[in-house]
Amino acid sequence: MRTVTDMPSVALAITSDVPAFEVAVPCEVFGLPRPDWVQPWYDFTVCAPEDTSFGGWFRVSTEHGLDQLARADTVIVPACHSVDTDPPADLVDAVRAAHDAGARIASICTGAFVLAAAGLLEGRRATTHWMHAERLARSYPAVQVEPDVLYLDDGDVLTSAGSAPGIDLCLHIVRTDYGTAVANDLARRLVTAPHRPGGQAQFIPGPAPQHDEPLGNLLAWVIAHLDQPLTVADLARRVNMSSRNLTRHFAAATGTTPLQWLLTQRIHRAQELLENTDGSVEQIAGRTGLGTATSLRRHFHRALGVAPGAYRRSFSPPR
Repeated sequence: MRTVTDMPSVALAITSDVPAFEVAVPCEVFGLPRPDWVQPWYDFTVCAPEDTSFGGWFRVSTEHGLDQLARADTVIVPACHSVDTDPPADLVDAVRAAHDAGARIASICTGAFVLAAAGLLEGRRATTHWMHAERLARSYPAVQVEPDVLYLDDGDVLTSAGSAPGIDLCLHIVRTDYGTAVANDLARRLVTAPHRPGGQAQFIPGPAPQHDEPLGNLLAWVIAHLDQPLTVADLARRVNMSSRNLTRHFAAATGTTPLQWLLTQRIHRAQELLENTDGSVEQIAGRTGLGTATSLRRHFHRALGVAPGAYRRSFSPPR
């Protein structure tokens, strides 16, 4: 057991109708004593307005209002009730006041919208659930949104992606405060990985391209022939364009180059084959036009942050 002289304090900010999972994770990580590892553990407080309920079933019973957030060393902000409405003004004000008082502020999932509304993410790197990353970037242009990571630590402000990455972020906070050994022991107790490989990119489904003719027909043809060696000149000939003209049309329609788009589709196809077939990495490399297993592994890891084998173990159904 490790003894510490100062007990770090953590406050969880709850407002009505926030999701239950994002409330439960901080309570589990910071709210339960861990005398086997560290004594004392965290001084954990739940802060909420009166008559707050969440998750559709639970009512909060606490003596601490949101104004008490400013007394904590760390403040956890769970996901918003909805990104379609402004977060509660009293929550935004309390989070801003806590940061001004020197607190470390951490958000789970769409809790990043609360931090952004409080002005804490301006000029910073931040993340949120991949489904809402574009909206966060559009609503708060000064925020450097990174949609393909599980969490980001920007010093006194931390953000995490969807619900489960809230566990990753909380373990990261424990690792920062008490060291790797304690965080690893806690991960074992929770029966979760102390550090997950890769980022959100591996969880984002490949988009189905929808474009007008003639580019739409070309893209559909390419997806049906990913196993073939294709060049920009090959694609341009199919639509009777010059390579330069095709590249210009591609940029306007997809925001990227023909070869980058082609590589992205090959990665998406590799994901599908890893999930749904027993083919070897070498076979999948051939079927996706990525050539060799080495080439597939390199491009796959660069795009998704995880190896093909690890991806298959995570996403393929038991056979």
